[in-house]
Amino acid sequence: MAAESLTDKIHKLKKERNAVILAHNYQLPEVQDIADYTGDSLGLSIEASKTRADLIVFCGVHFMAETAAIICPEKTVLMPDIKAGCPMADMITVPQLQSLKLKNQSAKVVCYINSSAAIKAKSDICCTSANSIEVCRSLDCNEIIFVPDKYLGMYTEKKIKDNNKDKKFILWNGYCPTHAKILPEHIREAKKKHPGAMVMVHPECRPETIAEADRVFSTGGMWTFAKESTAKEFIVGTEIGMVYRLQKDNPEKKFYPATEIAVCPNMKKTTLEKVLWSLEDLKEKIVVDQKTAEAARLTITRMLGLS
Repeated sequence: MAAESLTDKIHKLKKERNAVILAHNYQLPEVQDIADYTGDSLGLSIEASKTRADLIVFCGVHFMAETAAIICPEKTVLMPDIKAGCPMADMITVPQLQSLKLKNQSAKVVCYINSSAAIKAKSDICCTSANSIEVCRSLDCNEIIFVPDKYLGMYTEKKIKDNNKDKKFILWNGYCPTHAKILPEHIREAKKKHPGAMVMVHPECRPETIAEADRVFSTGGMWTFAKESTAKEFIVGTEIGMVYRLQKDNPEKKFYPATEIAVCPNMKKTTLEKVLWSLEDLKEKIVVDQKTAEAARLTITRMLGLS
């Protein structure tokens, strides 16, 4: 089946079903191109919360589609590949979080949006890489349990302690395997190849990698900065799918991946064929049990209320 006919069929079915296609910045180029909205976790959450479509086809990983289903209980949320998971989200379980809460009973729990609905349901507020600092600053407490990403937690803690050294962070030992692959030597080598380029990295990167960067942004922040910056060349320290979107939206500028090995295999599982099959068969539907969804919705809406 030719790509053009696939695209035509997807557009036709999307209109018939009153569907919207949401895609994360790390998706394959052809999936980004078919989407109605492409963005980071925060942008996708906001878009899901305000869409008038009856059907959301979510091109990302499981926790993202789950979040959309929680925010929009009256809508049908489909995921083209139900097996596209997030290793970091799987690095913490509810019993592990409950044990941590028992040991630190005065602490508030901030969960990164890269977590399951069950973890969100046991947390006080959610955050994304775009707003973790704002979210943590909004909490009136001296201790914060931050799960599951230790590297985003370290970055957030450092920024918070610049103004409030008494705030204590309790970090879980989770991380993104893709961002953990981006090492300081990758940044230094990229700088040698492109000496005039601005270096942007994601806060899920290791602290020593972040130290090599000029700017630290979520993928949405990278997109905005690249648009507004007078710089003409950029080294991009995140999953390589972001380079496609940056280059597409800024054709007069140049974007280089910090390393070609920063690939998330789960983000690449969604294909145009799977998007079409999802619209044709209305599979796979994301369902979150009501009790978990109601509790998780509170943590997400608290976050969205700050945005």
